Amino acid sequence: MTSEVKSRGKDPRVETAIAHWAPRFVSNGVLLADFEEVTAGIERWEDWCAAWCERGQLHEDLGRDALKRGYGLTAGEHLVRAAMYYHFAKFVFVHDLKEMRDAHMRAVACYRDALPLMRPPGERVAIPFEGSTMAGVLRKPASGSGRLPILIMAPGLDSTKEELHAYEEPFLARGIAILAIDGPGQGEAEYDIPICGDYERAAKAVCDWIGTRADLDASRIAMWGVSLGGYYAPRAAAYEKRIKACIGISGPFEWKEIWKDLPGLTREAFRVRSHSKTEAEALAKAATLSMKDAAPKIACPIFIVTGRQDRLVPASHAERLAKSVSGPVELMIVEDGGHNANNRPYRYRSRTADWLAGQLGLPRI
Repeated sequence: MTSEVKSRGKDPRVETAIAHWAPRFVSNGVLLADFEEVTAGIERWEDWCAAWCERGQLHEDLGRDALKRGYGLTAGEHLVRAAMYYHFAKFVFVHDLKEMRDAHMRAVACYRDALPLMRPPGERVAIPFEGSTMAGVLRKPASGSGRLPILIMAPGLDSTKEELHAYEEPFLARGIAILAIDGPGQGEAEYDIPICGDYERAAKAVCDWIGTRADLDASRIAMWGVSLGGYYAPRAAAYEKRIKACIGISGPFEWKEIWKDLPGLTREAFRVRSHSKTEAEALAKAATLSMKDAAPKIACPIFIVTGRQDRLVPASHAERLAKSVSGPVELMIVEDGGHNANNRPYRYRSRTADWLAGQLGLPRI
């Protein structure tokens, strides 16, 4: 009875965050016990960011202490986890931009400090983009040598390059280098560069940058995206022909079509990250995120993943994309999967990595 009363007293925005994103937190680096304990103690949305930062600080302290004692691998593991907690403190906490940005910078700092301690290590990179800069993290497989095939990873609306850490491992294990980016409206870029429907602009800049690297194979570039990134990756593949294969996870075909059914937290996050003053202006910008004309231009192989139980982006959007492309397509519908099939990551993460390794000419392992 006590827990039922407590639940009914929670801010609906807190309940929304828990209901829509709990599997995402746990599958992307938050310990289940921490998730349950932190969210149980949050009654008001205004307390969300501080509560997650407090638990993030615990993990950061463990990492800093391990580093002082000379245990680099342990330190890196703790700092990556701390970065995830700080990230989830800020992810849709857009009503207080200062508090959100402070938490964000703590996530960036922890992840940056973890990069040389990771196995394999990571390299922070800066990618020129139309007079500004997009931040990225490059990780190369430990066994790789020469010019490596490269997978560009695009996060979603409320995600960042740091959150993609859990998604990277299957690809790295199969010999594929990873470039996780904060594109327009995402992560470190969100404050200066608004969301753009024509994401191929960002993809062009990234492909140009890859071409400057002697350790990356510009003839074997692939693109991956999750959630709104599941729109960005196919959109990029439609117009940027240096992309030879694409993976899209739970992306919208027409963003405006689902606008009214999105959680208020998501609509507000889009308004802020599209640099719109009003929701009406945000909706007008949402209409520019469309695959209607772009999808038939996708000629490279594409692997599309969706969850049949997705309450944010209906599976019908993935089915529509699969029917619209002109090249080879594989569609995986996880029947018991929610958004991004975060509740069933084992259904597709390794399988998409196997598929991509084949597309890039790597041996089966």
